Amino acid sequence: MSTLHFKYQAYDHSGRLQTGQLDADSDREALRLLQGRNLTPVKVQQVRSGTERRRGRKISGNDLLDFTNGLCTLVEARVPMDKALRLLDGITESTAMRELVLQLLQDVREGKGLAEAMELHPRVFSKMYVNIVRAGEQGGILHQMLPDLAEFLDISARTRQAFISAMIYPAVLLITGIISVFLLLVFVVPQFAAMFEGSGTEIPASAAFLLSLSRFLQGYGYLFLAAAAVVVWGWHRLDQNPVGRLRKDAFLLRLPLFGKLILYRECAVFARTLGGLLGAGIPLIRALRVAREVVSNSQLSRHLLAVEDDVRGGSGLGLSLEKTGQFPTLLHQLVGVGEESGRTAGILLKSAATFDNSVRNQMSALVAALQPTLIIFLAIAVGGITITMLSAVFSMNTVDF
Repeated sequence: MSTLHFKYQAYDHSGRLQTGQLDADSDREALRLLQGRNLTPVKVQQVRSGTERRRGRKISGNDLLDFTNGLCTLVEARVPMDKALRLLDGITESTAMRELVLQLLQDVREGKGLAEAMELHPRVFSKMYVNIVRAGEQGGILHQMLPDLAEFLDISARTRQAFISAMIYPAVLLITGIISVFLLLVFVVPQFAAMFEGSGTEIPASAAFLLSLSRFLQGYGYLFLAAAAVVVWGWHRLDQNPVGRLRKDAFLLRLPLFGKLILYRECAVFARTLGGLLGAGIPLIRALRVAREVVSNSQLSRHLLAVEDDVRGGSGLGLSLEKTGQFPTLLHQLVGVGEESGRTAGILLKSAATFDNSVRNQMSALVAALQPTLIIFLAIAVGGITITMLSAVFSMNTVDF
C-alpha cells in the first residue's frame, strides 16, 4: 500500500488550533497518528502529492545527506533552529528538498520540535533518524548527535553505491550475452535453413537442434518475455502477503554466496542503527524496536522480535541473539563482550564496520569471479552457435564434393 498525504486541522491539549501535514497509509491511520500526538482532529483531508514528491521529483539520499551535513554545521555553530532551517532553504539546490525544509520551518515556527516535524515525513526521515534527533533535542546534545548521524548516512550511501557499481559490469555482460544469443538464433541461424534444405544431405544433429530452437523462438519467443514478466510480477507480489514475503526472505538467506552477503549486510544495518541509538541515550528496548524496523529482511526481523521479547524479559542482548541461531557468531559474541564491559554502543558500531568490510570483500570476490564466468559463457554460447553452423556447412560441401 502506498503512503498517502494529508492536511489536517486539530486542537491540542490547551485548545489551540494547529494545522499541518502528515503521511499515512489510510484515513484511519492518519487519525490514529494525530490522536497519538494528543491532538483532537477537526479536519483531515487527503492531498494529491506530498512535500517530498512533486511532479515526479523525489528527495534522494544525497539530498538528505547534504541537508544533514548543513544542519550539523549550523547546529554546531549554535544557530537557532528556525534560522538554521531558513539558511538551509537558501543553500539547498534541490527543489523538493527546499519545499521540505520550508515545511519543517513552518512546523518549527508553530511550536513543534524538529523531530516531531520530521516525523510527519516518514518517506524521507527514517525512524532511526527521527529518534536520534529527538534524543538530541531532549538531552540538549543535538550538536553531538548530528555528526554521528551524518556519518551513518554517508557510510550507508557509500556501501549502497559500492554494491550498485560492482554489479553494473556483470549485469551489462549478462544482458549483452542474452541479446547476442537471441539475435543469432532469430536472425542469423535461419539463413542457413534454405541452404540445408536445397542440399539434399542430412543435417547434423547439432545444427538441426539449433534450427528447431530458432524456429521455436521465431514463433513463440514472446512467451519467454511473458514468462519473465510473470516471474517478476509474482516475485514482487510476494511482498504483498506477509507469509509469502517471509518465505521469500527465508529463501534469499539460504542462497549460496548471496545468502551470506544479504545476512552480513542486514547485520551491518542493524548493528549500526542499534549502536547509534544506544549512543544517543535511547533505552535498549526502544532502540531494538527501531533497529528491527530498519532491517528489510522479514525473516531476520521476525527473529529480532523474539530477541526484543527476550531482552524485555531480562535476558542479555548477546545471549538472545545467539538463541535465534540466525545471526553470525561474531555479532552475538561481540555484543556479549560489550555488555560485560559496558561499551555495547561502541562495539556495535565497530561490528557494523566489520560487517561492511566483509560485505565489500565478498562483493569484490564475487564480481571478480562473475566477470570471467560471464565472458566465458558469452564466448561459448556465441562461438558454439557459430562453429556448429559453419561445421554443418563444411560437412555439406564435403559430401557434395
